[in-house]
Amino acid sequence: MKIVLAGSSHWHAEMHLDAARFCGAAIAGIWDEDAQLSRAFATRHHLPFITDFAKILSGPPDAILLMGHPSTVPARARTVIEAGVPLILEKPAASSTAALAALSELARQHQAFVSVPLPNRFGPAATAFERLRSQGRAGAVAHCHFRLVNGPPQRYAADGVAWVVDPAIGGGGALRNLGIHGVDAALGLATGGLGLKTVSIENRIHRAPVEDHALLVLEDAAGALFVVEAGYTFASMRPGGDFEWRIVSENATLIDYGERAFCATLDDGAIVELPIELPATRYRLCMSDTLDRLARKAPPATSIEDYVAAMSLIDAAYEKAGR
Repeated sequence: MKIVLAGSSHWHAEMHLDAARFCGAAIAGIWDEDAQLSRAFATRHHLPFITDFAKILSGPPDAILLMGHPSTVPARARTVIEAGVPLILEKPAASSTAALAALSELARQHQAFVSVPLPNRFGPAATAFERLRSQGRAGAVAHCHFRLVNGPPQRYAADGVAWVVDPAIGGGGALRNLGIHGVDAALGLATGGLGLKTVSIENRIHRAPVEDHALLVLEDAAGALFVVEAGYTFASMRPGGDFEWRIVSENATLIDYGERAFCATLDDGAIVELPIELPATRYRLCMSDTLDRLARKAPPATSIEDYVAAMSLIDAAYEKAGR
């Protein structure tokens, strides 16, 4: 399967390239708005360099992985959808939920394949819980905690994407950028709608234009609680940070710390270590699933509608916090 990586200056570009190569996909080309950056990326990885975005669509690959600045991604995503080319749409794909919802409606009209890589859906705790649920062994969800706290916001400037912490462009701070993974997880596990019980969105350490820490407490229609925590408060500029994915149900407790994960089940008294997949390499699992679904002509695991749903809940959190 041939893939074009469009937007190689995105901080996840290296992860997506690794994932595509891991899955055996052929990289048909590298493109970016900044030709110098994309040429350097292509040269470094011995890949073809594309100068004109229109050329990607004139001889379309099997899929386009689109990344980039939220002000320009929506228009390019629109052209890909209208051209009928399967799209893997990296976040942030727009500065506002309204712009993203318009893309979602266009995708619906064209019956387009638009996948959004939210790789923690493929983490060991999440996938083990889905196996238990498919076996009828999970029971009702009781409470969950999804925490993703990374290093300080200036790391985005170091990566050449300082706009991430400009609220007018990125649409928010740690909650929008990192918390969306936890919000998406909560939406996927919830019974019925999710209501916001408690919202805390603050600048606790860094006096940046966007929040550096956010905590949401959500409750679903069945009374299950979901805590989503996101931050830029981890005391290191190195990749990674403080990560935990915890799912607790009637029969199971599953905890994923990134470098270790386990599952305890009440019905058989077992506590088992789960296979490790580091958060940075979960893009491989996400890419593998996406390419498999494309080959089978099945819908994506995480659709643009799912992305809009998570963005809408984050909008409500910001509104409740007066941000």
